[in-house]
Amino acid sequence: MVIFLAALFGALLGIYRARARGGKGLDMAQYAAAHAILFALLGLIVMIFATRA
Repeated sequence: MVIFLAALFGALLGIYRARARGGKGLDMAQYAAAHAILFALLGLIVMIFATRA
């Protein structure tokens, strides 16, 4: 669940950043995908450490 929420937050952040830079629809999609992947990986790392602790 944490990984999904992190990916969703990353996608929303990516859309916001692309919009702030004046990006079009495909720019927003690319930023959203890149940020979602990054935040999902970070969420996965957090979950691995949380389950091992």
